[in-house]
Amino acid sequence: MGAAPPVTTEILVGVDDSAPGGAAIEWASQRAEQLKCPLTLVHAVHDYWVSEKYAYYTRVMDSARGVLEKSAARVSEMAPSIRVQTRLHYGEPVRILSKLSETADMVVVGTDKTSAGGDGLLGSVSLQIAIMSVCPVAVIPVQYREDRSGVVVGVDGSPESLKAVTFAAAEADRIGQDLHAFYGGEVPGPWLLRDIPEADVASRAWEDGNAILTEAVSGLDGLYPDLRVHQRIESREAPATALIAAASKAQLLVIGSRGRGALKSIMMGKVGHNVLMRIPCPTVITRTATVQETPPHSL
Repeated sequence: MGAAPPVTTEILVGVDDSAPGGAAIEWASQRAEQLKCPLTLVHAVHDYWVSEKYAYYTRVMDSARGVLEKSAARVSEMAPSIRVQTRLHYGEPVRILSKLSETADMVVVGTDKTSAGGDGLLGSVSLQIAIMSVCPVAVIPVQYREDRSGVVVGVDGSPESLKAVTFAAAEADRIGQDLHAFYGGEVPGPWLLRDIPEADVASRAWEDGNAILTEAVSGLDGLYPDLRVHQRIESREAPATALIAAASKAQLLVIGSRGRGALKSIMMGKVGHNVLMRIPCPTVITRTATVQETPPHSL
């Protein structure tokens, strides 16, 4: 094993008594146990429904506390050695978790967006949290427990993707997996392909990708002597499609973001958005910037 990964001091998990929420709890519990760090379970009740003047107020709040109690009991059963706490907030879940992310090391949320179908609300909420949070965000699909191997990281040469490589390399070394650095070349539109030979498209992708990947992984052998690093360049498929396929059997996919509110240029254009809406495996979105905001109200 090489250089030790940064110490994780707190992992936040968004819980909501759903199958995606359960997947997030399970994945976060395993990570917290491995890193020996505390886990905080967060449940948000939309403030539209939080008012004592309504007859159902007590039932809503009791149900919300029950979600947290049930989730905490599940964590204690799966990872009895870690410290777990619960936090009940009222407000919009995306705003709550994004604000709390300012003092956390990672936010973990679930999603059922593993294909073009799936529930639009769950998919969109997890996507918004991934966009708005300050710290790295792990988005966990419901079905992720099958036999998987390797850590895949999307690389495009930007500072954001280099941050993703740093995170991915530390993770791969920590869990004893190979690192797969992936570059997806831009695929010309059909009208351009009429005039540009396919061999030229592949050649340009290889030249650009080789230079970018070589720079991205340089120095990793010194930090992690035991880490096996593979480089892959794809020019036949759109970057998002190729990256999703490359990570379909991976333990983890890592992509970079420019920070809160700016999920831009993760490899090419809308690649990050497309990946998160068709998430192939547990996926971490790394960060390069932070923003301050008014704190959420806790119950």
